[in-house]
Amino acid sequence: MPPLPDKDDHRAMWLFIKELLEEFVKNPRKEPSMETDMDMYQVIHNFCTLSWTVPPNMAGIGPQFHCPYLYGKLKNYLVKHLVKILEKSQSYVDEDLLGFYIQEWDRYSAAAIQIDRWFAYLNGYWVDRAIRAGDLDVYDIFTLQFVQWKEVVLENLSVKVMAVVVKMVERQRNGETIAHSLVRRHSLVRRIVDCFAVLGLKLANDRKPYLDIYREYFEKPFLQATTRYYENESAQYESNMTVNEYMKKLEVRVHEEKRRVRIYFYLHPYSINPLIKACVGVPIGAFLSLLQDGFQVMLDNDQQGDLARIYRLFSQTTEVLVPLRANFEAYIKKFGQVTMDKVAVEGKNLEPKAYVDALFEVLSHCEILVKDVFDKDPEFERLLHSAGKEFVERNKFCNSGSNRSPELLAKHVDALLKNAKSAEMVGLDKSLAEIMTVFKHIEDKTTFNMFYSRFLAKRLINSSSPEEAEVTMINQLTRACGFEYTTKLQRMLNDVAISRGLDNEYKDWRSSASDDDDPVDCNHQVLTTNFWPLKPPTTAFVPPWEIVDDCTRFEKFYLDKHCGRKLTWMWDLCKGEMRANFVKDAKTSYIFIVSTYQMAILLLFNETDVVTYDEAQEATLLSADWLASSLSIFVKAKVLIPCPENGKPEPGTSYLLNCGFKNKRSKVNLNIALKSEQKQESEGIQSMIEHRRYLMQSAIVRIMKSRRKMKSVDLVQETLADVKSRFVPKVSDIEKSIQDLVKREYLELLEGEELGYLA
Repeated sequence: MPPLPDKDDHRAMWLFIKELLEEFVKNPRKEPSMETDMDMYQVIHNFCTLSWTVPPNMAGIGPQFHCPYLYGKLKNYLVKHLVKILEKSQSYVDEDLLGFYIQEWDRYSAAAIQIDRWFAYLNGYWVDRAIRAGDLDVYDIFTLQFVQWKEVVLENLSVKVMAVVVKMVERQRNGETIAHSLVRRHSLVRRIVDCFAVLGLKLANDRKPYLDIYREYFEKPFLQATTRYYENESAQYESNMTVNEYMKKLEVRVHEEKRRVRIYFYLHPYSINPLIKACVGVPIGAFLSLLQDGFQVMLDNDQQGDLARIYRLFSQTTEVLVPLRANFEAYIKKFGQVTMDKVAVEGKNLEPKAYVDALFEVLSHCEILVKDVFDKDPEFERLLHSAGKEFVERNKFCNSGSNRSPELLAKHVDALLKNAKSAEMVGLDKSLAEIMTVFKHIEDKTTFNMFYSRFLAKRLINSSSPEEAEVTMINQLTRACGFEYTTKLQRMLNDVAISRGLDNEYKDWRSSASDDDDPVDCNHQVLTTNFWPLKPPTTAFVPPWEIVDDCTRFEKFYLDKHCGRKLTWMWDLCKGEMRANFVKDAKTSYIFIVSTYQMAILLLFNETDVVTYDEAQEATLLSADWLASSLSIFVKAKVLIPCPENGKPEPGTSYLLNCGFKNKRSKVNLNIALKSEQKQESEGIQSMIEHRRYLMQSAIVRIMKSRRKMKSVDLVQETLADVKSRFVPKVSDIEKSIQDLVKREYLELLEGEELGYLA
């Protein structure tokens, strides 16, 4: 070890530092002695605190000329040392070059730690202040060493190193056996990756992420070489392979690449996706049209395995997925059209079940594709949602703007729940899940709610469905559309439950208040006006005296219990059972299930066997429509015989009780849908259309009142956005509403397709 230099001789001190550096970098694994460390610290400290005259050509540098001088000397030393390493590398090729690079990197990295310790005083005394002052050419001593490695060694040697790496990997891609050095976990290639990544980590700062070095000097050339390799390979396959065969070949290649990375660890995890994209993305240009055609054929033939393979391969390749998504959207529409054509029924006589089953077949099949084949890809889910809505709302049986789909779906649910049994809830749950699959693609859910609430009201009033099934369906709707959507439906169920308890209380009250046996056993339901889609009866009616007493008693009981409320009897919804004792030679008496209106008519025959049309109308006060409908049902069922024969229900016609009535069933249901009820339902639909028209017009007036002037196109868009939370109108309907408001002088036409508000 050389003696310590004079602390005033900067040249001697640098020679001392240089000699120790050269001795140490030859064998950086050998830890220097404590005496060497102390001498090095002392000499560098003396150098940094040295006072000496600044040369004339360095005027203006300041009193710390000795610190940048020492920094520059160290930098020059590092450059010369690295140039020697670079010159020495020229004698190595192939795997030996990789081994040499790794060996020299390990030696240099180990030495850098100790050198940084020795120059700690220089870092603290001058380097830190220079960096804070904004000098971009100054680094701390540790970083400086790796900056020089990058500039001298990496930038000049990386091309040769990567050429060897690519050559080794391509040999393995071609099926050749590589030296055992590549198979080991710490392979040469992996060590090269580590060298690049660690160098980036040591040079990383706020402006430069640590993977920049790896991506620039390793990943970029490696992916370029991979692309070239698969370009050459694909050129051989594309000309003599089908799409399916080519996809299988690509899948094998992708599996090999992933396996190679997993076993040999020669890529950073962040490079996996770019590597796969380089592998499968090459044949896009020449093969894209064939791929699209093949994809369409696979969809038509339901080749889910082959479709899943294509998606797995190209899930990261936007250039491929965009046209394939368009193919999928077209497939949904085409499949829907073909399925509807199979429903060989005219639109007017279409069975709701057949229609809904056809919709479910299309939507469920496409949902399976999105889930199992396309891995729930958000874009494919969006396409299914939009194309599904288009198909459900506009198909062979449902024109644009029609209420057909919501109506048929509601009718199918009605029939399903009517036939449901509490013991078969498992099968019912499956059916309701299928219905909800179709429901979520219904665009006009308000219309469905209108039809559903009407059918629900009839089922609840007639007790024609299990309550458990009704609750299940309403819960499904709540999950799909929110609590507000089903508020009225929930209240309808609550009213029925409350009415059961109320009716039991009434019967207890009646039995305690009267000793007489009531000949009529009545059940009552009290329904809240605002929550039930019911209208007061459209005809006058005089109830038969047989039920008047019970009705009067119930009113007294209810109004005493709930002061201030008002009851309105919904006679058109009431029904009852009557025993028919007029039939001759009958083994047992028939029981007729009738409406209250029908009951009032039949009870007239207790006094006589013949009742005229005028007598029936005078006794019941029913309107001509209701009376004619009820009498027609009796005639059709052969309960009454008109006189003259085939006489119409009108003044002058008499009705004779048919004492020879016969029926296979002992209980005969005469309470079937009346024309008056069907007319009322169609009037309800028309009322909904009118209500929507008023909503659109009120939204238009509200918008124009705040804007005063507006272009017609903008007004249509704002109106659409305003009312879409309640229903989705057609643009043509909005334009008609605007024209109507212009005619009524709420708005005026201005120049340039502008509209003005008239106060």
